[in-house]
Amino acid sequence: MKKDGRPIVEKPLLSVLKGERRERPPVWLMRQAGRYLPEYRALRADKGGFLALATDPVAAAEVTIQPIRRFGFDGAILFSDILMVPWALGQDLSFGAGEGPRLAPALVDHTLASLEAVPARLDPVYATVARVAGMLGPETTFLGFAGSPWTVATYMVAGQGSRDQEATRRFAYADPAAFGQIVDAIVAMTIDYLAGQIANGVEAVQLFDSWAGSLSPDQFDHWVIAPNRAIVDGVRARCPGVPVIGFPKGAGGKLPAYAAGTAVDAIGLDETVDPAWADAVLPVGLPVQGNLDPLALLTGGEALDRGIDRVLAAFPARPHVFNLGHGIGQHTPIAHVEQLLAQVRGA
Repeated sequence: MKKDGRPIVEKPLLSVLKGERRERPPVWLMRQAGRYLPEYRALRADKGGFLALATDPVAAAEVTIQPIRRFGFDGAILFSDILMVPWALGQDLSFGAGEGPRLAPALVDHTLASLEAVPARLDPVYATVARVAGMLGPETTFLGFAGSPWTVATYMVAGQGSRDQEATRRFAYADPAAFGQIVDAIVAMTIDYLAGQIANGVEAVQLFDSWAGSLSPDQFDHWVIAPNRAIVDGVRARCPGVPVIGFPKGAGGKLPAYAAGTAVDAIGLDETVDPAWADAVLPVGLPVQGNLDPLALLTGGEALDRGIDRVLAAFPARPHVFNLGHGIGQHTPIAHVEQLLAQVRGA
């Protein structure tokens, strides 16, 4: 078949996200564009820092393309960071050498009204998207992303990451109205941000909720399910037909409620989830993504083979995107990624 005189090329990943099951699932890996690749390390050293790299459309596009060029993954994930949204909301963003990201002023001590939004800070990301869209082969699905409101808010409130998100959890309990204003601001900016990515060439998007597992059930409903549903609804209203993947890391037994409440098009499973259990409890036909343990990939050999087989066997009738349960580790050998791809693809 042809469209406008050109052949229609199949996109395996996009078709699965839209509900088609494949005998061999398409593959991409979270953090596939990053520190485990020598070509990435060389480029980052040349640019002199993460933010400089992420806001240079030529360099960020090159990083996005590097794992596609090397491995031929079925999806390319935009190279950026979940903290671009708080940066656009007016916080200062920095990445110190050997440290995690820092946001200032921390909203545990300042009001949201003290910030002045600078949405133009997102323009380099849109330029990166447009550049990548023009570089990808027609069979590769282009994935955009944003952080989910709860996870983004934990950084905005505390000014940095933490192991237990105590400062933000206490803030949400002590002043839910003020915390709700922060979440609402994140939701609104995120809808604009994802719509902007889609307008420039992204074909599906993922919402990363890295700290969803730190919340009680009631708080999970309030600060994870409800705001993610607002984003899903907002993206669908502006960009009909674009799949949204939800990744609530650590949600565990709350995954069915998340799937039903957010109405995401696909759901990512972290490595702690039994994939057979997920297949049994999630809605029939809902595409899932995951969930190999990144440490199995780091280890390689028989441990990797067993882990891959277990994930592949867990979804006998469900649309499935093969991925990790979290991001690929920076010390993962290239040969182990090649082993994974050969086994998943039946090479």
